[in-house]
Amino acid sequence: MKTRITELFGIKHPIIQGGMHFVGLAEMAAAVSNAGGLGIITGLTQPTPEALAKEIARCREMTDKPFGVNLTFLPGFSNPPYPEYIDAIIQGGVKAVETAGRSPEAYMPALKAGGIKVIHKCTSVRHSLKAERIGCDAVSVDGFECGGHPGEDDIPNMILLPRAAEELKIPFVASGGMADARSLVAALALGA
Repeated sequence: MKTRITELFGIKHPIIQGGMHFVGLAEMAAAVSNAGGLGIITGLTQPTPEALAKEIARCREMTDKPFGVNLTFLPGFSNPPYPEYIDAIIQGGVKAVETAGRSPEAYMPALKAGGIKVIHKCTSVRHSLKAERIGCDAVSVDGFECGGHPGEDDIPNMILLPRAAEELKIPFVASGGMADARSLVAALALGA
């Protein structure tokens, strides 16, 4: 199956594993990538940028297929050393980053300079349009069904995905409530 997402990330199937804290390790990312999707290592599961670099190297030992890293930008008084995590991603040769949480705008210059394609998780069309404006290559549109990203508006995929398809110029994937091939076909029918 060929879609804008498969072409953008060099994958066989338009399936992207989302970042999942303490689950998105090298083993899972490599398994998803080896099956033709885009596996994702969850960056902040690793306690330091050096640990992330080792996890990226472990994943490279398990797959020769594309995989990415998730970076969730959390609001807080003491933020993780995001520039160092980004450097570990770039030095590891990773070419896809899934961002979540706050806007990745402040980190886009470094990510783009590293040749990285950015997919940002969004729970609304307005956030998706901002991600497009700041240079994200794709978005993950997270309907209310998506665990961990309920959003502010509680809009389900059946409403959110067609609206995203009408507004966005960049490709997007549907997330939340995607459990089998029927979900994939429905997401494609809705414009994802």
